[in-house]
Amino acid sequence: MKVAVIGCTHAGTFATQATLTAHPDWDVTVYETHDNLSFLSCGIALWVGGHVSDPKKMFYSSPEMLAQLGAHMKMQHTVLKADLKEKVLHVKNLVTSEETIEKFDKIIVTTGSSPVIPPIEGIDNPNVKLCKNWEHANELKKSAPDVKSVIVIGSGYIGAELAEAYATTDKKVTLIDALPHALGKNFDPNISEIVEQDYRDHGVQLALSEKVVSFSGTDQVTVKTDKNEYTADLAILCVGFRPNTGLFKDQVEMLGNGAITTDEYMQTSVKGVYAAGDSAAVYYNPTQKADYIPLATNAVRQGLLIGRNIETPTEKYMGTQATSAVELFGRTYSGSGLTVEGAKVRGMAVATTTLTEDYRPDFMPSTTPVLMNLTWNPKTRQVLGGSFTSQYDIAQAANVISMAIQTKMTIDQLAMVDMFFQPNYDQPLNYVNAIAMKAVAESH
Repeated sequence: MKVAVIGCTHAGTFATQATLTAHPDWDVTVYETHDNLSFLSCGIALWVGGHVSDPKKMFYSSPEMLAQLGAHMKMQHTVLKADLKEKVLHVKNLVTSEETIEKFDKIIVTTGSSPVIPPIEGIDNPNVKLCKNWEHANELKKSAPDVKSVIVIGSGYIGAELAEAYATTDKKVTLIDALPHALGKNFDPNISEIVEQDYRDHGVQLALSEKVVSFSGTDQVTVKTDKNEYTADLAILCVGFRPNTGLFKDQVEMLGNGAITTDEYMQTSVKGVYAAGDSAAVYYNPTQKADYIPLATNAVRQGLLIGRNIETPTEKYMGTQATSAVELFGRTYSGSGLTVEGAKVRGMAVATTTLTEDYRPDFMPSTTPVLMNLTWNPKTRQVLGGSFTSQYDIAQAANVISMAIQTKMTIDQLAMVDMFFQPNYDQPLNYVNAIAMKAVAESH
């Protein structure tokens, strides 16, 4: 069996590994534009902030490791044209400029995503940077010692972490977002307001509800919004990602943004063609619909499933809750599933419960509050989402909520789930149980 893998970051790496592990005698060729693979871009802000011991450890695989499994690694090769129905690829070697045409039995599309680069005046200014891949990471790390001021545009996880990294290394930081709140797509306002205050306390200038309209300048960059102007040494664009699927337009079923849709076994609408990672849609369990949620966790699982299903449909995709967490200024933020704002965007009516309580008993030498939000279906009572923030590490609470959504648990069941009590860690009634119990009380 002759298989092509187009693109090799997370989904491509795991799809290649899983395919060759299950079928070591298959002929698998990997085409990757860059000279590296498996880079964990979620560590860029940590590296810029001086929290990475060795940048080489931000790669968990390599061309050599996949080659040892039997893959034919075509690094620095780009696919110019793809005929998915006929399984024919037109490929260019970016080093030699040689072009070849190859036919395959199966194709795995793991082309990932590209940073959203809006058509804004001056966007090609050399002082406007991106934050996505190894090359971007090197550029930001190299410039960090000399940079005195930075403008971060976009306050999703990547932008939020970069703003913190620069602020905690004595840079003057401005954080711009068109939304009214930082981390506005990840958390509801009562949690976002906490991180916003932490930014202000650390000298970060917030420019929320402001839309960037132009870039200008030479030695420095001036960012003009619809309300103000800001000048700094660098501006870093972190306004999201879009599926890198232009090669396959009109050949395969996609969402409106170009994310390739698949069945439960990761097969696209074209037989023998599979898709995973940032180039693909996910099945979002809180809404029970296809959605675009570019996370490495989704890419890894989808990639593994391709390898397990590429010969015979065997293991179904369980879907995702978009579970995630981040630490900013010593405070943890974690969540899974729908926020109230996320539900509104998707046209869903949800009930919501909020609770603040100390994570462990007051007789302990110290304790600190946990702020919690729980969203649930007012008709079925099913848990649809939860989010948490505290100076205590409550990151794993998001995993509890993820399992509750995955298993279609109700607020009544979550309230009574068996969780341990130990005064070092929690109250006799764990805080996740507690917010579910409050939701039950509010539902009557």
